Amino acid sequence: MAAFSWANGILWSDWTPRILLAAGLLYTVWTIFSQYTSMTHGLAVVRGKYDNPDDPGAINHFQALSAALSATVGLGNIGGVALAIAAGGPGAVFYMWIVGLLGMALKTVEITLAMMYRNTDDPENPHGGAMWVVEKVLGEKGSEWKGLARAIGVFFCITLLISTMTGGNMFQAWSVAGLSEGYFGIPKVATGIIMALIVGAVIIGGIKRIGSVAGKLVPFMCLMYVTAAIIVLIVNIDEVPAMFLSIFQSAFNGEEAQRAFLGGSVGWAFIWGMKRALFSNEAGQGSAPIAHAAAKTDEPAREGIVGGIGPFIDTLCICTITALVILVTQAWNREAIGDIEGVVVVAQSAENPEVWQVRASTDFDALPESTQWGDDSNFYMVANVEGATHARGNSLVRLQGSVVVNDVDSGVRTLVWKDVKFDDKWDQVPSAVVPRDLGVYQAYDGAQLTAHAFDRQFPGLGRWLVTIAAWLFAISTMISWSYYGEQGMVYMLGMRSVLPYKLAFLACTIWAAAGINSTEHMEVFMDLGTGAMLWANLPIIFVFGHLAVRCLNDYGNRFKAGEFKRHD
Repeated sequence: MAAFSWANGILWSDWTPRILLAAGLLYTVWTIFSQYTSMTHGLAVVRGKYDNPDDPGAINHFQALSAALSATVGLGNIGGVALAIAAGGPGAVFYMWIVGLLGMALKTVEITLAMMYRNTDDPENPHGGAMWVVEKVLGEKGSEWKGLARAIGVFFCITLLISTMTGGNMFQAWSVAGLSEGYFGIPKVATGIIMALIVGAVIIGGIKRIGSVAGKLVPFMCLMYVTAAIIVLIVNIDEVPAMFLSIFQSAFNGEEAQRAFLGGSVGWAFIWGMKRALFSNEAGQGSAPIAHAAAKTDEPAREGIVGGIGPFIDTLCICTITALVILVTQAWNREAIGDIEGVVVVAQSAENPEVWQVRASTDFDALPESTQWGDDSNFYMVANVEGATHARGNSLVRLQGSVVVNDVDSGVRTLVWKDVKFDDKWDQVPSAVVPRDLGVYQAYDGAQLTAHAFDRQFPGLGRWLVTIAAWLFAISTMISWSYYGEQGMVYMLGMRSVLPYKLAFLACTIWAAAGINSTEHMEVFMDLGTGAMLWANLPIIFVFGHLAVRCLNDYGNRFKAGEFKRHD
């Protein structure tokens, strides 16, 4: 895990969000604000106004957009947004919007590229993505370039598989397993097995079945979730303007610590908003072009314009609605549920000065009374750190613990405290760690925080709505990401690798659900997959993006000249 964290430190350096923003801004201007074209002409294309059943491809424009959205509209919209706000505060939402807006242009360019150079040897089962772009463009330069093109394509596919297995699979299964166990007591391994069976039944049918399922599932799950969220916002309509104001103020001034929230600087909100928005909408990552490459069309730019709609729906709509629910219900900076009884002391470890151990004269009965203390429930207290400052801009840290069943027969439960590790996010090892007060907060990780937000407004709503939505969102994401990884395997090893790959994908589903118990570990996996694929894809976009811009401009000119027949 230390090696993965080190790799993430490189992949997510200060330059990463800046380069991503630069790419989005560059192609926004270069395509003359393709965002507008996506939200006008693109919507007409999705409605089938320009469909031609004789065009090469396997699925129509609507199914291609649904398949791509099924990969992006997932637990990132429920759990990822919650993680961003819990860490970065309301200001993180503003930076999610920026990524979403600029991501529309990035998606348009990278999908257009994929459509220009997709492999249609089998018109009913086309293959596309950054790997095919590199191989075909460089391959045209001569045989001496083919080896390099192949190496770059394989490298991209390796990062694609990492992202597929982590964010596209493991995070989804982990989130759903935690929710299902926390609310309904369903064993995590059972959740993993059920999800593997459902996903396996869909992905065995290939892109046509995935497109068909996504075309039905995505609209339903989005409507269900958004409707419930809008009801919460209507009840709190008087507070919504203040929440928008808080988002803007926090984005440019940072957010002070308050109750459950540890506080965050502008830079901290920026990096968390960028990470979670990118994880959610995948702009610049190069995944969505793989799904869109299966669309039935002979106009590459047309599908690129359709693809630009994705980040708008994912980030500017669904992520925003989730964020507002968390903010208006005050779930992000919730109050303590009570004080712990006894003494809590934090002392430096004699073996490792960077590790501080919590020594508490407490047991389970010392926790504040709560009807929500189930087995393996997590909680934390807030402590002041003397002599050291965190990257978020202050000197606060969580003292985390969990409720553990020692004896299943007797039901005796005890508290287990976690060590506090002062890693490279701190400027130095502290001189002392002292609890701020005796207040105890229940820990809600990712989707659990969103569910808690709904429950604060309508008790029981989060329990059912978010759990059902999480299952639907996760399954939809996993079936599309499984196809992305499959296309990477086909490029590297051919069709013979598809079945072993699918079995490995489903095995990871079960392992993540049952075997990952740490939010920090899950975040490391998420960031590793997203960051690796981003850095593999961005150079391809920068080097070959001008080809897509030329194609988009040509399409725009022909559209204005009335060359395309509209089927009303």
